Amino acid sequence: MPFRQIAAQLGELRITFDVDALLGAYPGKDGGITDSGELGAALREANTTAAAVASLRAALFDVHSGNDEVLATDFTPVGGLDLRDALGAERELDRLAELGVRAIRLFPDEQHAEPDFPAVRHLVRRATELGFVVLSGGDVRRFWKPYAGLGATVVFLDTHFYHLGDFLIAAREEMGFHTSTRLLNSPDAVETVASSVGVERMVYGSRTPYAESAVPRLRLARCGLSASDVALIAGTTARRLLGVDA
Repeated sequence: MPFRQIAAQLGELRITFDVDALLGAYPGKDGGITDSGELGAALREANTTAAAVASLRAALFDVHSGNDEVLATDFTPVGGLDLRDALGAERELDRLAELGVRAIRLFPDEQHAEPDFPAVRHLVRRATELGFVVLSGGDVRRFWKPYAGLGATVVFLDTHFYHLGDFLIAAREEMGFHTSTRLLNSPDAVETVASSVGVERMVYGSRTPYAESAVPRLRLARCGLSASDVALIAGTTARRLLGVDA
């Protein structure tokens, strides 16, 4: 495909809400952004008007100060929890709820937490009781289980198209299960989700600034769905889930 045609398609696709952006740095990894203004500029460069942002400081170093960092920005704040500190995470959930935060993000890979750890199941249940939307990292084939039977609203951020069948089987029974489209880059993955469980079960996530957004954006721009369905994925559904005004 000619470069100009690709650029034109990317330019025409407007992302109205991105559920997967990160503020902060991984130790020893390049590409992090610690300034909220710089992160906003990176999102705008990808034709993205708004985003839910979580703090890597909260995930990797200090939950309280990291969450306060994103609460002080103009983004939709996503609270981080430390799955290694179940009692502290309980207190942070209560604090975030009092502050009006609508979503939390779990970082099981970074925190070396397994889906069968008691803390994971307990905190997911508590978050669901408090009405949080959970943005969940981890392999969906394993991390679907802590959410099963709770009536939880979950966005699986790392659903790979190799594992799409596992997500769809779980999502048939769990109406609150959603997936990011970031890794659904096979020729028909987006269309398969739409036809199997409904287009409203997909939301756009880029993992800015730690992943290249052009591929998932181009896949969305070139999918076989209608313009109204693409708009749902590109932000409308995520805004509804998180209670964000258009």
